[in-house]
Amino acid sequence: MTPDHAVVGTFQSWDYVVFACLFVVSSGIGVFFAVKERKAPSGDFLVGGRQMTCGPVALSLTASFMSAVTVLGTPSDVYRFGASFVLFAVAYTFVVVTTAELFVPVFYRSGITSTYEYLEMRFCRGVRVAATLIYMVQTILYTGVVVYAPALALNQVTGFNLLGSIFATGIVCTFYCTLGGLKAVVWTDAFQMVVMVVGFLTVLIQGARKTGGLEAIWETAQNGRRLDVFDFDPSPLRRHTFWTISVGGTFTWLGIYGVNQSTIQRCISCKTETHARLALYLNLLGLLIILVCGVLSGLMMYTFYVNCDPWTAQRVSALDQLMPYFVMEILGEFPGLPGLFVACAFSGTLSTVAASINALATVTYEDFVKPGCTGLSNRASGWISKGLCIVFGVTCTSMALAASYLGGIVQAALSIHGMCGGPMLGLFTLGIVFPWSNSKGAAVGFMVGLSASWWVGVGAFIYPALPHNTRPLALSTEHCSLTNSTTPAALLHMDPTPLPQRSSLADTWYSISYLYYSAVGFMATVVVGLLISFVTGSTKVEHLKPLLIRPVCNLCCFWSKKYKEMCWCGVHHEKQGLESLDLSVKYEGQREPEETSKKAVRRKGAHSKNNYDLEDKSYTNAGFKIETESF
Repeated sequence: MTPDHAVVGTFQSWDYVVFACLFVVSSGIGVFFAVKERKAPSGDFLVGGRQMTCGPVALSLTASFMSAVTVLGTPSDVYRFGASFVLFAVAYTFVVVTTAELFVPVFYRSGITSTYEYLEMRFCRGVRVAATLIYMVQTILYTGVVVYAPALALNQVTGFNLLGSIFATGIVCTFYCTLGGLKAVVWTDAFQMVVMVVGFLTVLIQGARKTGGLEAIWETAQNGRRLDVFDFDPSPLRRHTFWTISVGGTFTWLGIYGVNQSTIQRCISCKTETHARLALYLNLLGLLIILVCGVLSGLMMYTFYVNCDPWTAQRVSALDQLMPYFVMEILGEFPGLPGLFVACAFSGTLSTVAASINALATVTYEDFVKPGCTGLSNRASGWISKGLCIVFGVTCTSMALAASYLGGIVQAALSIHGMCGGPMLGLFTLGIVFPWSNSKGAAVGFMVGLSASWWVGVGAFIYPALPHNTRPLALSTEHCSLTNSTTPAALLHMDPTPLPQRSSLADTWYSISYLYYSAVGFMATVVVGLLISFVTGSTKVEHLKPLLIRPVCNLCCFWSKKYKEMCWCGVHHEKQGLESLDLSVKYEGQREPEETSKKAVRRKGAHSKNNYDLEDKSYTNAGFKIETESF
């Protein structure tokens, strides 16, 4: 082990070959599905024909949200702050179970394509449009961070131009997403997930050899306090504790998984509801595997650099560059292996960006183009969908140019999701869990939730939390060979300019852990939404369609029928079967006039803009069937 190397190697020819294979195979999958599905209806382009199985969808979900942010950001976070990141396993478990049992059944059975269609069914058109616009902003910002991360890695290990790397990533993603649609995205994600795991395992195996094995890694990490995982300090100001990660992380990731178009779109592409749920549970296994790999990589990296930290010694300019620097040190002597790791980082990015582009194209087409342009032919719809993929590919790639100003990639990514995802989660929770909430409460609650989460998020960006809240762990340069141009370790990374005067809220409200941004937005949305609903007149729950509500009490199988019915709040869930329901729904659960027959409802133009025929909207497959029992 020679941690004192001041210069690491660069890519060799075999590294470029391995790296190029990732792009060739990914693009090839897009071409394959473009040829295979060239005569398929335009709707199949966005939802994969609704015949996907749980296996590839599970791999796709894992690859999309375990992106380069995880491959590069998790190890560096563990290196600097310790292995408490592993507690995200608790959050992931709660998130997947809640999504599979609470949100997916409602979305799947309602037959929607855009998640935000539900909001018009349940509330009104204005709430749907507002939520769609916020989702688009959130996704474009997040995708910019995800594109920037591997471009930074490639720049560090090969010297490639940073801008060239960003544009190369965006072009390849846009290419196969535009050609092959959701099927290409899902199957390419499955391939890229395999590449991610293989890349991580390569680093772990060689890293264990270089650092003396797992026992040495464990001992060194313990001595460096990297294994102090269970910190039960209840203070919300602490960056990572058991509570901030397990509670705050659950709210943050529930906003990503439970109501995110990218996730739900792939779940409803499954051929049955059972496949959709299984995909989520199998995805949980993938999330845990990638999480453990990332944490072990961080501990291994700390062991390797325990006496000579490259960041403090100014051999890398940012913590997020540590992982590729480490890879070049331990794998540089093996042609092709550094290329495999960079392909691993790019795999996560390609999958996330492609999923985001496809989801953005879907919500734009379903929420804006389709309602405004009736009578589009199948051919025209297909070309519009592909054109939207190109537009959002260019937009997301351009956004990556600004990502370098957002700080550490893990915190930046989760902060974006928290500030937008929390209020969004609260909005859908109002509709699905609380039958009496109305459109006025939903709209006002959503605005207040967004204001609260962005207030704390932007304030934290302007006034970063002080070290006594973030608690970074010690790093050493004891065995580094300091050159004449190197600053003594004690003075490194210290800004000589005086700190600006801090706001009175800087050390309280703005210092809340970034993982609580989502919880702040969620609570504000739900509490204000319910209050406004009660003040303005709650929805008449006896007229609310059971298909739009998920009775949480039914998930507790040990509850008696009497107590379940008490918690249904007047909604008749036992009449869930489609044959016993008039499925014409007006927002806020209002009934159509009785004289309106099914024949009249189905006539072209019979619907008002806030009316939905759920029977017409729902797709026909094995998963959408009449329930004989309450769900």
